[in-house]
Amino acid sequence: MNHYTNRKEYIEKLIAYKDKDLIKVVSGLRRSGKSTLLELFRKLLLKQGIGKRQIQFYNFELPENYLNKSWDDIYFEIKKKLQPDKPNYIFLDEVQNIPLFEKLVDGLFATENTDVYITGSNAFLLSSELATLLSGRYIEISILPFSFKEYLTARDIDTSNKYLNYEALFFDFVNETSLPKGVELREEGFDKIYEYLEAIYTTIIEKDITQRHQINDKRAFGNIVKFIASNIGNSLSPSNISTTLKQDNQSIHHATVEKYLEYLVESFVFYKVNRFDLKGKKQLATQEKYYLVDVGLLNILAGKERNTDRGHLLENVVYLELLRRGNKIWTGTTRNTEVDFVCKSPTGEIEYYQVAWQMVNESTVEREFGALEKINDNYPKFLLTTDSFTQNRSGIKHLNVFRWLLETN
Repeated sequence: MNHYTNRKEYIEKLIAYKDKDLIKVVSGLRRSGKSTLLELFRKLLLKQGIGKRQIQFYNFELPENYLNKSWDDIYFEIKKKLQPDKPNYIFLDEVQNIPLFEKLVDGLFATENTDVYITGSNAFLLSSELATLLSGRYIEISILPFSFKEYLTARDIDTSNKYLNYEALFFDFVNETSLPKGVELREEGFDKIYEYLEAIYTTIIEKDITQRHQINDKRAFGNIVKFIASNIGNSLSPSNISTTLKQDNQSIHHATVEKYLEYLVESFVFYKVNRFDLKGKKQLATQEKYYLVDVGLLNILAGKERNTDRGHLLENVVYLELLRRGNKIWTGTTRNTEVDFVCKSPTGEIEYYQVAWQMVNESTVEREFGALEKINDNYPKFLLTTDSFTQNRSGIKHLNVFRWLLETN
């Protein structure tokens, strides 16, 4: 359990919404730490003096908690145990396994003195039906696998040591996994991590996607997943994916590709980033970019052909960190240039980020600084690279990306 105590930012969010008249929905990839987060929060409540009987915790991945039970059986079972005239805390883990679970959640929310927390592994949890039913009455806390900082903490690495080889540690991070249990397995060797990632990926593909959406052509679906994974950080569209696959003698209609992309995003395997027209100040509807929830999954998706360049791997890690820090994110574009990320912070401030592995020569310097210099406004602009020595230019802050990743949000 000690490996998980560094998930402080998520615990703080749960504390902030405790006893507020909102359902707390914790969403995210399978095995990203949702159940552990609720368990840690439950322990915190006990430390604060909340009685054991005031807390009910149901793990609906365990069949004994839901087999041969309808949503109303579970509802009345929970109601029977509620402590009168005291706050009650109800935790429903992987609640989407209950048919008509939205009625269970809505019924508990309407019950006096109950504070409801639910988790789920895919966007089915917040499908249009549930979102409509609970409109304005829930807050979503989306959990990601370990950040670089959390990963180092989980490995008991002292980040105050100024002689640390951050580059080597970064490659451990992206070549193995950022999933909490996977980090624990690293002492048993890479084979164990690989088996673990393979099992998770198979479960997501089988349970959350191909079964649920009745996908029969699993080969075509698998090829699309591999194609996107091999093109992290590149602009893609359903039609150009379809065209590329056709050249490889695989005929998949662009409408089918579009549906498959939606399924992968709603299952938290990939995150989609829309383009933003920097001149017209509007979101564009084509040529999105996709980033992987855990770069370690490339071992499964690309295998020996894993050839994503280190610049795109770094870009993926920076994207997830910006997301973790509560930003809304776009790719910035004009007619002749592109900026990796345009961010709107939780307080509504705009920031621009350009990511590059290293300033290897003058043309790289001109390209990376130049992309930001062409933006004609006064919002903060950052260039993140692995260079030890950084140099600001034209008001653009050039930062060492490893130090930036280790900053406290």
